[in-house]
Amino acid sequence: MKYLSSRDNPTVRTLQTLGTSSRARRDSGRTLLDGVHLVESWLQHMGLPITLVVAESAQHKPEIARLISQVEQHQAESILLLSDSAFNFVSPVDSPIGILAEVAIPQQAMPSPLGDCVVLEAIQDAGNLGTILRACAAVGVQDVLLTPGCVQAWSPKVLRAGQGAHCVLRLHEGVDVAAALANYEQVGGQILATRLDATQSLYAANLQKPCAWLFGNEGAGLSDALAQCATNSVLIPMPGQAESLNVAMAATVCLFEQARQRVGRA
Repeated sequence: MKYLSSRDNPTVRTLQTLGTSSRARRDSGRTLLDGVHLVESWLQHMGLPITLVVAESAQHKPEIARLISQVEQHQAESILLLSDSAFNFVSPVDSPIGILAEVAIPQQAMPSPLGDCVVLEAIQDAGNLGTILRACAAVGVQDVLLTPGCVQAWSPKVLRAGQGAHCVLRLHEGVDVAAALANYEQVGGQILATRLDATQSLYAANLQKPCAWLFGNEGAGLSDALAQCATNSVLIPMPGQAESLNVAMAATVCLFEQARQRVGRA
């Protein structure tokens, strides 16, 4: 286990940049996981990190000591112990728990044919994106297609909101959605958008066959170009006083209705 105490150490500065710069993450193909739960999820589903980073004062906490031991068995040289000052400098959160992992961002091929998926256009809020990813993981929709205007999927804020969902999903960033969905109907799928002026209720729609769900920007919604890709539109019934739903809420409602319809299906 290597010990570093200075914020000016090149390794410490590199780690700090990964937590704060989308360009650094994009150029290096790496990101930072913060906290016990995210590190556990990565170890369970993805394997060993590039570097396990631990705060000096946190190394003996039972849940962190367990993770150190797990990595130490296979890759002891990848564990980095930082002084609390250096760790706080590196951590992308205001109140760090004491453990981080530097990991390589997975580059995953889009399956062919494409099955159930969620398409996200210009989603700007990290919390919204992370919540949608968490809903996808919960219902077993593995593929998420993101247009170039979306917030970076592997940013620390999105990772925290996703609560480990990244480790069980295939995330495709910068996608040409029209091209990706060009043959979707030919393989038996339907492309759905939610609209306030739709005549069909979400709960009356048949969601048994593969679905590609389209969700747009928080303020502007779907662009006309992407909306034209939809083969069906549905309305989420809202008998109360709200005029509309947050995009993360709308996506979650749709995905869980799809899951409900398929419960018990052979």
